[in-house]
Amino acid sequence: MTELLSSPLFGVVLTLVTFRLAELLYRRSGFILFNPVFVSICAIIAILKVSQISYADYARGGDLILFLLGPSVVALALPLWQRREQVLKRKLPILAGVCAGALASIASAAGTAWLLGASPEVVLSLVPKSVTTPIAIGISEQIGGIVPLTAALVVLTGCLGAICGPEFCRLIGIRKPTSLGLAIGTASHGIGTARVLAEDRLAGAVSGLAIGLNGLTTAVVVPLLWFVFGWN
Repeated sequence: MTELLSSPLFGVVLTLVTFRLAELLYRRSGFILFNPVFVSICAIIAILKVSQISYADYARGGDLILFLLGPSVVALALPLWQRREQVLKRKLPILAGVCAGALASIASAAGTAWLLGASPEVVLSLVPKSVTTPIAIGISEQIGGIVPLTAALVVLTGCLGAICGPEFCRLIGIRKPTSLGLAIGTASHGIGTARVLAEDRLAGAVSGLAIGLNGLTTAVVVPLLWFVFGWN
């Protein structure tokens, strides 16, 4: 049994089975809080805790699935290519929206934490929270943030965007597919994009583009701010 738990196969099977069951739950219930990613995370944490299985044992297989994060983001280029003409017609508003969203994300997260008296390390860890995980981790390492905290915040941000992002956007009057995809992709990266892609291909295409543009913008802007303001 110990050999099985320490095998990479355990983490892979647990993740896939849990996600599939969470996906079925979401489809049958239609309840937004039953987002498959969010439910899977909570369920796996609970299983590991109750079974007293170490995270290191799970991660041997979980890391194999994590490796697919990069290719999955690249795969978002397909719907973008299919809708390229519609996207190119709106290139300037999209670029302006991503830049504004990136700056707003940095200012709101870091500013709120600073006003609440958080330590400099925590403030810096919050800065890249709306960027896709690999880029966020790299930024956090460079500016002196707490990398595990950044990774957790990125996942939490994505889950919140997937759970209530589209509903919130519609509530405040954002209903056009391009605007919806731009907002979700800039704020909630891959997890939020998966949600809007399932609802509308154009929104998903723009959301996928926003992930890359926001990552590029944040990766350039944050080190400059770090240098100019002497964050350390």
